Amino acid sequence: MLQVTTIEKEFERCVEGLKKRGIKDAEILLKDILKLDGSRKAIQGELDDVLHKSNKLAKEIGQLFKQGKKDEAEKIKSETSELKQKSKALGEELNAIEVSLTKLLYNIPNIPNETVPAGQSDEDNEVIKLSDDNIPDLGTNKKPHWDLIEEYDIIDFELGNKVTGAGFPFYKKQGARLVRGMINYFLDKASEAGYEEVQPPVVINEASGLGTGQLPDKEGQMYHMEANDQYLIPTAEVPITNMYRDVILKEDQLPIKHAGHTPCFRREAGSWGSHVRGLNRLHQFDKVEIVQVVEPSKSYEELDGMVAHVEGLIQSLDLPYRILRLCAGDLGFTSAITYDFEVYSAAQEKWLEVSSVSNFETYQANRLKLRIKNSEGKKVLAHTLNGSALALPRIIAAILENNQADDHIKMPEVLHAYLGFKEIRKD
Repeated sequence: MLQVTTIEKEFERCVEGLKKRGIKDAEILLKDILKLDGSRKAIQGELDDVLHKSNKLAKEIGQLFKQGKKDEAEKIKSETSELKQKSKALGEELNAIEVSLTKLLYNIPNIPNETVPAGQSDEDNEVIKLSDDNIPDLGTNKKPHWDLIEEYDIIDFELGNKVTGAGFPFYKKQGARLVRGMINYFLDKASEAGYEEVQPPVVINEASGLGTGQLPDKEGQMYHMEANDQYLIPTAEVPITNMYRDVILKEDQLPIKHAGHTPCFRREAGSWGSHVRGLNRLHQFDKVEIVQVVEPSKSYEELDGMVAHVEGLIQSLDLPYRILRLCAGDLGFTSAITYDFEVYSAAQEKWLEVSSVSNFETYQANRLKLRIKNSEGKKVLAHTLNGSALALPRIIAAILENNQADDHIKMPEVLHAYLGFKEIRKD
């Protein structure tokens, strides 16, 4: 979340940044926060004075008892009793204000980086790179992946619907091996790039969801287990980043780089149509995530490295792709800047999003209380970053569609050793 000190010192920048996101009453909202924080400071100051006076009187009472001045001590004790009641009331008032202030801050998104373009929808996103034209010409007999997976019997949506519900497919035969092989390939490439592999839990508590900003913003999109107040993760970013909640790191520990594979769970409110058919939108899917915790001065350099890493993965799969810088209106709640990667699906004749790479600057770290103790001994908030490297379903959809032939589907060469086969054929 935003720091109150940032709002105070950079008020105009914060107002303009929120307006860029489409928040029209940004100035009023931020002034309310500063006003509430002013009340918090005033009450905190009054409480500190009462506690100081109470402690001072307690020492006087002790001295009077030692001197045998019991009557004077008893007289002062009645005064401390009044102070104790006053400090209790002030403490309750302070707590109520702090709760209200935190609630307001939790519901304000991050300020976009100055390079983020203005705009209110995905139509306003900026294409910053388009790969060389390697879009295959599939002719008139091209088939979308939902027809191919049925023809080659590698994914079963009906069985998933029977066992669980829509959006939970069964991968089988070469389809299952394709998922496993791609996960291993992406993890190996992350390891080569210096990311330490972790396999985190896929269930989180409320504090973790609040820490990385999924709560309260995306509460309706997460699967919630009410019996024990826990959530299924929407991405490995959440448990991996929360490894460092309430942690103070030393400079020589940075950058921290982790990669992890998990299933991801999202209650997508899907609609009918080809854009949500087949693998285009699922409630459960596999993804390899890369996460970094870095010094603020180096976060944009690391962001460039993460973008290059994801681009290299897509290039190695020989898929047509483009990179977009998201506009402010399409930016994720917690992000300061996000680059989306899309691959071209030749049978559907559309671009499919397969990765987002984001810098959150101090937004998550402030929620997490994730700090760095620098060489001067000063504690500062870290910067956190994450990216999909990669999400599998739409990558699989594009591989199947773009590499289809009359009687087989070719697999990318880099996957051959991971799959144990070079093409998918019918049994």
